[in-house]
Amino acid sequence: MHTPEYLNQLRESGRMRWMGVAQGWIAEAEEVVSALARDGFEECRYTETRHPQSHARGGVWQGLNRSSGAVASAVWVNSDARPHLVFIDIDGEPVRET
Repeated sequence: MHTPEYLNQLRESGRMRWMGVAQGWIAEAEEVVSALARDGFEECRYTETRHPQSHARGGVWQGLNRSSGAVASAVWVNSDARPHLVFIDIDGEPVRET
């Protein structure tokens, strides 16, 4: 699968790094969502969650590219002890390190 341009720029700049053990990306969720939006995905859903006792947080973002019909999803988990772990899917295919 071809990685969208702005998402790829995050990877190339080191702002998004592959974590093979978790099969996800270490990145700031806001930067991933922003890159997907710049790549033409319009937000359809955005939800954040928090667990008050453990300070764990996470969220889901979904967007639609109206010109191609592609759907992108980003799911993230983070806590105070570690950076965001982000899972990215475009049209049902996980975005992985190439």
